[in-house]
Amino acid sequence: MDTIHTNGAAKRKQHPGLVDGRPQKQHRGINGKESAGDNTPEIAFEEDVEMEEEPRIIPAALADSAEWQATIEKVVRNVVSIRFCQTCSFDTDPALTSEATGFVVDAERGYIMTNRHVVGSGPFWGYCIFDNHEEVDVYPVYRDPVHDFGILRFDPKAIKYMPLSALRLRPDLAKVGSEIRVVGNDAGEKLSILSGVISRLDRNAPEYGEGYCDFNTNYIQAAAAASGGSSGSPVVNIDGYAVALQAGGRSDGAATDYFLPLDRPLRALQCVQAGKPITRGTIQCQWMIKPFDECRRLGLTPEWESAVRKLFPKETGMLVAEIVLPEGPSSAKVEEGDVLIKVNGELLTQFVRLDDILDSSVGGKVKLLVQRGGDDIEFEVDVGDLHAITPDRFVSVAGASFHDLSYQQARLYAVACKGVFVCEATGSFRFESTDNGWIVQTIDHKPTPDLKSFIEVMKGIPDRTRVVVTYKHLRDLHTLNTSILHIDRHWSSKMRLAVRNDETGLWDFTDLADAIPAIPPVRRSADFIQLENAQHPAAADIVRSFVRVLCHMPVKLDGFPRNRKWGMGVVIDAEKGLVVISRAVVPYDLCDISITIADSIIVEGKVVFLHPLQNYAIIKYDPSLVDAPVQSAKLSTTHITQGASTYFVGFNQNMRVVIAKTSVVDITAVAIPANSGAPRYRAVNVDAITVDTSLSGQCGSGVLVAEDGTVQALWLTYLGERSPVSQKDTDYHLGLATPTLLPVIKKIQNGEQPKLRMLSVEFTAIQMSQARIMGVSEEWIKKVALDNSARHQLFMIRKRTFERGEQLGSLMEGDVILTLNGKIITRVNELDVMYDHEVLDAVIVRDCVEMTLKLPTVSADDLETDRAISKLHSEVYVSARTRGSPAYQYGLAPTNFITHVNGKKTPDLESFLKAVVNIPDNTYFRLKAMTFDNVPWVITMKKNDHYFPTMEWIKDPSESSGWRRVTYEQGKAVPGEGADGINVIAEDAYEIDHDVGGELPESNETK
Repeated sequence: MDTIHTNGAAKRKQHPGLVDGRPQKQHRGINGKESAGDNTPEIAFEEDVEMEEEPRIIPAALADSAEWQATIEKVVRNVVSIRFCQTCSFDTDPALTSEATGFVVDAERGYIMTNRHVVGSGPFWGYCIFDNHEEVDVYPVYRDPVHDFGILRFDPKAIKYMPLSALRLRPDLAKVGSEIRVVGNDAGEKLSILSGVISRLDRNAPEYGEGYCDFNTNYIQAAAAASGGSSGSPVVNIDGYAVALQAGGRSDGAATDYFLPLDRPLRALQCVQAGKPITRGTIQCQWMIKPFDECRRLGLTPEWESAVRKLFPKETGMLVAEIVLPEGPSSAKVEEGDVLIKVNGELLTQFVRLDDILDSSVGGKVKLLVQRGGDDIEFEVDVGDLHAITPDRFVSVAGASFHDLSYQQARLYAVACKGVFVCEATGSFRFESTDNGWIVQTIDHKPTPDLKSFIEVMKGIPDRTRVVVTYKHLRDLHTLNTSILHIDRHWSSKMRLAVRNDETGLWDFTDLADAIPAIPPVRRSADFIQLENAQHPAAADIVRSFVRVLCHMPVKLDGFPRNRKWGMGVVIDAEKGLVVISRAVVPYDLCDISITIADSIIVEGKVVFLHPLQNYAIIKYDPSLVDAPVQSAKLSTTHITQGASTYFVGFNQNMRVVIAKTSVVDITAVAIPANSGAPRYRAVNVDAITVDTSLSGQCGSGVLVAEDGTVQALWLTYLGERSPVSQKDTDYHLGLATPTLLPVIKKIQNGEQPKLRMLSVEFTAIQMSQARIMGVSEEWIKKVALDNSARHQLFMIRKRTFERGEQLGSLMEGDVILTLNGKIITRVNELDVMYDHEVLDAVIVRDCVEMTLKLPTVSADDLETDRAISKLHSEVYVSARTRGSPAYQYGLAPTNFITHVNGKKTPDLESFLKAVVNIPDNTYFRLKAMTFDNVPWVITMKKNDHYFPTMEWIKDPSESSGWRRVTYEQGKAVPGEGADGINVIAEDAYEIDHDVGGELPESNETK
């Protein structure tokens, strides 16, 4: 397959059990590009050793004759470049944005032939561009359940500046030795013409790994070296007839391509033109072309071989059963290795004739004669409807999507074609593995054998319920997995059915059921564990102050890379249910929080406070629901010092508590590198504590405890930068002294909401040698030594943030702070004075000049996201985008700022929303953007309200979840979810966190 992709298909090790007669598995890259301009699967032959991808070598074509040139001039007018989105994951296809090729096969009705892996099995949205650069929308008319072809429809009246013509399909003209041209959108180019010669007509269909694969057909092989983007190109002869359809090719440097014969596409086109249904029959058996010598080894007798060779003198092989699906029509009749002799009394060696017989026998029977080990075996087999086992609908619920298992998937894994397949394993159904291929067996102890029963079970599950789900993977049906899942019906409240409509080319959405309200929680009792052989009773007693916190984020905000994270929190007030937790676990308050107490009681939590700089959040649960001896941690009021002895109490990745006596190695200002890919929350202007124990690097949650049981510091996870080498996010584990938290905690305990103010700058510590060069006087250097004998340092402005309405006299990069409100600043915690003052009296050194300033602080409340739009986020900053969406197709990436829509300024979300909601559906609009590096650019995008309606999330304390959704349909605001749209939860943007399971590591396996 040849739609465009950036990275070549990865080469994998060959399975040791491959049989020579069957073509080696040929893996293609994921059929999708990350953004505009890079996509498309190619085949990569598996090798015995892993190899680096080699560049494809495309030989220069010889100068074409005048006859060929005349033919090409006629053909190119019929060839179109297709740009498309597969808007959500469905069956074998992931959500993606891609480009490919097609060609007009009916100019009067507006039909375009292309590949099935282009049209896809799920929702499709796209357009095509003709040779004269006229653009027109295209809609799917047909995609074959098995073979790699599909038909798109466009409006011929929309093409105004060139006469339309069509290519005639002539499968009979594909012959060995014929010279051909592949005319298409090769390697992302608008038009490319590649020459070749047909070398084989009897090749088995290539296999592309675990995605979509064609089978039960022969393929044509030629030396043409087509590349990414040429999927769907016509393969034409010198007379200008389409003799085959470009479908795939090798990506190991060999100039070999594979074409689909046009026999079945021609039949399908004729049915569509006549308005007749395209019947497709199946006996759920995969056949392969095997050469006569192998057929003899399988038991083909000389008599039958002679008869076949006499009737088909050019044939070199026969059809042999390769995979028989369990519980299908062929099961217990056809066996793997059977050589097909006759169908309905007719000697048969070709897939085309077999397809013809099956397609005309749907609902009836066919009589097969096979040879098995030299014996003739004859039987009748029921012919099923291939369309009936190819899903044309899916259900979205609880942030995930499901449909009946397809024949494609069943054939790939040789399993029975039944069961509920999780096509989008996100939201509540994000299992412990990121792999696709899950089949749901039971939910809440009720079996779900098909989609209908699955829907009925899910209708009866209330919001926020925890249920037991059992499931298997297609690769391992022997293993039954069990997980406890938290069913979300508030962020994704509607259960929605999407059904394919081949008349409109769209998928129609229907609401099946609204959510059942959550069952009110009840008070439950539990006891904490007691550590055995605890040498340090005070440290062991702190276990009663730990609770487990799971945070699930349904919408991506603020550049946070994960949508689910867990950690251990510390109870700071058991009577009020207050818990302190790292902001690497609870990054923002558009989330669901589950708090587990004593490994027994699960209660819901909500965010009370997020510290803007110091990497902690305070969350709250209802203590009336908890009957357990929860202990409020006693927080130290004095700062721990370097070299002091302490007890480290932490929780490792297995959630096991570990204790070690240790000492403080260092206390220094935290210096976590900024993430270069996208800005996101990181701790600044706070001291970080490190300790002398290897456990500190293994534990993301914990405390430092004194001999008397007083908590001297919290041990927290700090989210760091994304590694350019491993492409994973770095987590730092550091201590935060508890006296820093006390002013905020006291206000919250008194029922006040902390209203912090801050200087919008990032400080960095400098030594006296640097300070002297910066212009600090000797007098101040002596004062520093007197004030802080342990560490001689001052603080310089490293970065600053530009605020709206910024006043003169603000701090600048390079300024050195001497005093704030009359106090010399030599320790990071002394900067906390800024949290309680609207204006600070400061003495600074700027450009070697000492000066006095009045520094205005800004409210920290304005720093958190309180509103978001599904297309573009916070202050018209693009925070995230959805796979298969217009943002992906047109290249609008995160970290861009939107400044104008259709020439109108959009300085804030109000103006942006006003500008976009009234844009008609399926029309282009202009966006002027600014990259994060301050480079302006302009992009045009087409609006798609059917699959991606504009949705707005607004912070609203009156809502149970704390946020309110508004959907805009045809310019009108609709509370909650709209009538259309794909409603699934965004998946993790980067790597999946290894310590997060379906909910937590609560799963087990049974065989």
